[in-house]
Amino acid sequence: LFLDTSWRLNPDICQFTSEIYYEGRLSPKEETTKQKLHSDSRFKGSGLYYVPVPHEGNRNSSDEEVTVIHAIVDELLNSHSTWVNRKGEKLPLRAEHILIVAPYNAQVNALKERLPDIKVGTVDKFQGMEAPVVIYSMASSSPEEAPRGMDFLYDPNRLNVATSRAQCISILVASPNLMLPECRTVEHMKWANGLCRYREISISQGRNEVS
Repeated sequence: LFLDTSWRLNPDICQFTSEIYYEGRLSPKEETTKQKLHSDSRFKGSGLYYVPVPHEGNRNSSDEEVTVIHAIVDELLNSHSTWVNRKGEKLPLRAEHILIVAPYNAQVNALKERLPDIKVGTVDKFQGMEAPVVIYSMASSSPEEAPRGMDFLYDPNRLNVATSRAQCISILVASPNLMLPECRTVEHMKWANGLCRYREISISQGRNEVS
């Protein structure tokens, strides 16, 4: 049974989710248009953001991404940030309104150590949860260095669940090299398409991108 209406996703996020994972059949509830982030930070409004973080030699954890995510969280919580829910209520953005998702337990543990007041977990742990702001840290430096290769890191369910927790904005933090996988099967091409499409339509907050 396919439920074709999202009660969680702002339309700017739902459009991506629907296009890549549900053949354009998923529509947002009208009230979700109210869900916005108001902030003096780089992250505001609604939709997808991408923060490229170059690094090398990392398999299942990245100190570079942990440092960047720590800075993003500090920026959000110290920039007079508020968010509006689907009822139209404006609320101050607090630590409990941010989720950080990572594919590997090693990265989850590194993030928890640096950000003890923020909810951090794997995709499996956060399935069914929601938050105004969701940050997804991919950790691996390249497809070749990812444990279990593309079959795990690029699994479409993983990116779908991680990004679709967000009510207002989704922030992807990842190495630019992950946007250049060498796909050897049609299935891998489909999987990589989700990540590349995210990058294509997201707002980039960084200069270290690949072309």
